[in-house]
Amino acid sequence: MLVIATLFFAWQDALTKHLVQTLPASQIVAVRFFFFALFALVYVGRGTDIKGGIAAAFRSQRPWLQIARGLLLSGEIIMFAYAIQFLGLAEMHTLFACFPLLITALSVPLLGESVGWRRWLAVMVGFIGTLIILRPDSGVFQPAALIALASALMFAVYNVLTRLVSRYDSFETSLLYLGVVGFAGAMLIAPFYWRPLAAAEAVWLLVISTTSIIGHLLLIKSLALAPAVILQPFNYFVLVWAIIIGFLLYGEVLSLTTLLGTGIVVGSGVFIARREYKLAAHSG
Repeated sequence: MLVIATLFFAWQDALTKHLVQTLPASQIVAVRFFFFALFALVYVGRGTDIKGGIAAAFRSQRPWLQIARGLLLSGEIIMFAYAIQFLGLAEMHTLFACFPLLITALSVPLLGESVGWRRWLAVMVGFIGTLIILRPDSGVFQPAALIALASALMFAVYNVLTRLVSRYDSFETSLLYLGVVGFAGAMLIAPFYWRPLAAAEAVWLLVISTTSIIGHLLLIKSLALAPAVILQPFNYFVLVWAIIIGFLLYGEVLSLTTLLGTGIVVGSGVFIARREYKLAAHSG
């Protein structure tokens, strides 16, 4: 289910790359979050057994953390959509693949977690792989790559805050806040750049919103069937799909140097996930 979810997410990004050539990134994200907020409201109101329904789910023990999560993800997706108009789909995902390494590094100061020397070494090796992908001294470096890395950092912080807030709030509360606050955050920017939609653009926006919802449903179901620490390595399949779709739709071909750097980053991330699984199994 998670592998299929990553396929939907990759198609969603491929369509975003197409749409962002004519539509503002903030408008695309605002429409996506509008439909995601509706999905969250329906899911919590009808699809769960939480007592009190939507009103109860909105009662958070850490509302400011929930608001920060929603604003972070909304801003991150806007930056992702903006950067992808300058970078290839596969290239964007090779840079974004460093976010699990950032999560590991941030979990120490923000969550107070302990990270052993093996995982710190994997993080450092992964960052070397990121530098190989960037090649800042090669003449092919693009400033948009820094936006991609900033987007990955924001997504990492969002994930760390999600871990933190899960100690206090239910999944339904986090889902609701994410949808509603994310939409509100996108609408802080979108009205200033809003433009009328052509019929084809409206259809593609609907397709993007639908793939996002299906992908999240599959993600939610996969997390209900297996622990996140086991599923984490399978998230890298989005990179595989991005490389294939980028080639088929946009004729993108990654250089051997980029593939080498990507392999180092992914290998480091898989090692960290495997190490965390072993530690979780041992403590359990």
